[in-house]
Amino acid sequence: MKLERVKDWLWEIPKTGKMRVPGRIYATKPLLEQLRSEGGLEQVANVAHLPGIVGYSLAMPDIHWGYGFPIGGVAATDPAAGGVISPGGVGYDINCGVRLATTQLQLEDVQPKIQKLVASMFRHIPCGVGSHGAVKRAGHQEMLDLIKNGARWAVKRGYGKSDDLNFIEDGGSLPGADPDRVSQRAMDRGSEQVGTLGSGNHFAEIEVVEEIYHPEAAREFGIREGQITLMIHTGSRGFGYQICDDYLKLMGRAIRRYNIEIPDRQLACAPVESEEGRGYLAAMFAAANYAWANRQTIMHLAEKAFLEGLSCHPRDLGLSLVYDVCHNIAKLENHQVGGKTRRLCVHRKGATRAFWPQGTRPGRSVGQPIIIPGDMGSCSYLAVGTPKSLEETFGSTAHGAGRVMSRTQAVKTFAGRDLAAELSEEGITVMAQGRRTLAEEMRGAYKNVADVVDTMELAGISLKVARLRPIGVIKG
Repeated sequence: MKLERVKDWLWEIPKTGKMRVPGRIYATKPLLEQLRSEGGLEQVANVAHLPGIVGYSLAMPDIHWGYGFPIGGVAATDPAAGGVISPGGVGYDINCGVRLATTQLQLEDVQPKIQKLVASMFRHIPCGVGSHGAVKRAGHQEMLDLIKNGARWAVKRGYGKSDDLNFIEDGGSLPGADPDRVSQRAMDRGSEQVGTLGSGNHFAEIEVVEEIYHPEAAREFGIREGQITLMIHTGSRGFGYQICDDYLKLMGRAIRRYNIEIPDRQLACAPVESEEGRGYLAAMFAAANYAWANRQTIMHLAEKAFLEGLSCHPRDLGLSLVYDVCHNIAKLENHQVGGKTRRLCVHRKGATRAFWPQGTRPGRSVGQPIIIPGDMGSCSYLAVGTPKSLEETFGSTAHGAGRVMSRTQAVKTFAGRDLAAELSEEGITVMAQGRRTLAEEMRGAYKNVADVVDTMELAGISLKVARLRPIGVIKG
């Protein structure tokens, strides 16, 4: 594929054939070389064919192959110009996202008891495929309330504090979620999975703040070196998966109905303003709200695990939410395009919102917190959005390290090794439901997250605030 260098960290796929806009990839040359053989670049070009797409088909430096859209992809369409919405541009795990919370604890308070703490987390937070039973099964009326209120539903049941809602993207609840647009199968799958991590790359992690890069933002976010933090990465579980599956079938019929030409059926879509488009948005918002309720509940369970594992008082723990941000979603947002404000449908699939300065307490002088996890053997980053993100990427940045190996390849590569013991030697206590999960998620299966974060800082899209090192991990 032909690529033209725009800057050292930005490359363009020229508009050819039936592409409606060019593609643009944020990547340094070494990161770009990792992409050439795995299909993600072709997917950037494919997305550029979508009706109503505005500006560019964008990819962040953690781009890798995904269903239809690349993971790490961003695309904005204009509903007023026939713009479409595509479930493949959101992904199966609707509102997969990350939340970060601080504690009043220092490394020396936790390290001697880390094995007991990780075991406590593993008991309190169900992990793995089909995991359920973290809290009482939600009946039909409970599910209706949950779908409408998201994280607020969890807070009303005592899972966290009302102040937490101030530190969640969109307050943890998107208006417009409609249970009538959700199948009974999705309702059934979601009813007993609130408060569970699931499998794959999802985790709950105990971390220590290792380095501060942006002291002003760190102060505003309550971050200091040596501090213990909690990071949670999961999404909408079987509820969101079922909604995506249901609407992919519907969109497959819609592309024929609306005569939409796309180079890949996995990009199946419908005009945002069509019956199918409005239906998907309403169902997808329901899944987004479910995911926020899920992460809010898991944080409550993690707090119980900390109190039990460390035998401490809630006042001494001082668990406090920094932010919760999603990285698989499509939302209607206002953006400046060519000097005019346009209402756009922004797909972020494996991309994090990076607004400036929005989404935090009134009067806050820095941008929105961004949480970018790496693999469990290296580190994660807290970053902050900049004004430039709104100029270039519809207010978006990277979401993680990005895979360089498929899960199957990773399992073959790390077969026969005692991966938990290897991580333990590096000071990381890990508990997982299966050895396969550890192999799938080992360090070599991902890009170096530092390279990804540095690329977006080089581009001026997001700035590093702090680096966080894992010391305890639970996985599915």
